[in-house]
Amino acid sequence: MPAPDPPLRVLYPGSFDPLHLGHVDVIEQAHELFGAVVVMVMHNHAKSGGMFSVDERIDLAIASLRHLDGVTVAASSGLAVQAAERSEVDFIVKGLRTSSDFEIEQQMAHNNERVTGIRTVYLPCSPALGYVSSRFVREIAQYGGEIDHLVPDVVAAALRARFADGSDGSR
Repeated sequence: MPAPDPPLRVLYPGSFDPLHLGHVDVIEQAHELFGAVVVMVMHNHAKSGGMFSVDERIDLAIASLRHLDGVTVAASSGLAVQAAERSEVDFIVKGLRTSSDFEIEQQMAHNNERVTGIRTVYLPCSPALGYVSSRFVREIAQYGGEIDHLVPDVVAAALRARFADGSDGSR
């Protein structure tokens, strides 16, 4: 299915700490359906830096998504809906893994539309990737587990490097 011409712009927000194959799956679906995807690395200045810095997350996302023309990566703090307004997108895209994801995202989507008029589109991730989460990826990597089937190659390399010295990877 070709994307609309001209393509619609959608925002896919998340912390992406780290980006995993479930994220990539949703981004690829959004790219196929809409054509232009802004992957927005969201961060909260009031919280600790996370596993990877915002700049590292952006670099890893760019490297992981190079195969998709029309996908850009940026960063924003504040609310995702504010980032959507600033990015002048047509929709916000959210990936769903489970029914509990839907319940959380539905409430947020209603609030976002009420505040800005920007609607949210849900894309289910591939059933083969429904169990993947950034938290589990970090934990598995920390203890030296196999992660190549969970994250893009560049992210796997970055995680192995982060934990190579035996530290816990926190900043």
